[in-house]
Amino acid sequence: MSPRLTAATATRVLTQLRHDHRTIALVLLLPCLLIGLIAWMFDGTPVLDQFGPLLVGLFPLLVMFLVTSVATLRERTSGTLERLMTLPIGRADVVVGYAIAFAVLASVQALVVVGFAVGVCGMDVAGPIGLVILVAVLDAVLGCALGLGASALARTEFQAVQLMPAVIFPQIITCGLLMPRDEMPQLLEWLSRVFPLTYALDAMQKLAAGSGWADVRGDVGVVALFIVGALVVGASTLRRRTP
Repeated sequence: MSPRLTAATATRVLTQLRHDHRTIALVLLLPCLLIGLIAWMFDGTPVLDQFGPLLVGLFPLLVMFLVTSVATLRERTSGTLERLMTLPIGRADVVVGYAIAFAVLASVQALVVVGFAVGVCGMDVAGPIGLVILVAVLDAVLGCALGLGASALARTEFQAVQLMPAVIFPQIITCGLLMPRDEMPQLLEWLSRVFPLTYALDAMQKLAAGSGWADVRGDVGVVALFIVGALVVGASTLRRRTP
């Protein structure tokens, strides 16, 4: 793995993203719009304070998964990735370069979403706002890493979109957003322990209740390990030729 080649890959992807105004609008505006609608619908109630931190962690992950998987697959089907792999560049350089580029976009997204939810919608978070931003950034980067891994399984952009329900929806059902995990059937509670979204939203719930770093560092560490694992899978399954 070469830092120079990795940086060159990240720079190229960021340059492409900068000129893709629709993707930028999707990444930055859609989560804010959804959170704004929820704040408007439940104005004067504690719903936003209760569920807002969870949505701040969930929406960036969903959007970044979709954008990353489709954008990566588009490069593969267009032949860009295949031409890139004919150069003296390693798989890790390509995957980590893509991950860095999308992580930069994910970080901007998380800052915008948290700032909008707290500053505009008035979401109240008892825990440190800096940790809320950190977890939101990790959630968005997790979406990028999962999207990179999922793109290796798809052959078309439509298939990449189809993978989203298979990868994300089981996590949403079992992460504790719809029902407390300790009230679920035991099998589902066990299943929730192997999904990264469980730990991401658990950290957000703790921060919303006023917890600090000591209480969420375990969850943050697990999310970080899942990010690394997804990138390793993406690098190991990256093909030098498009079937």
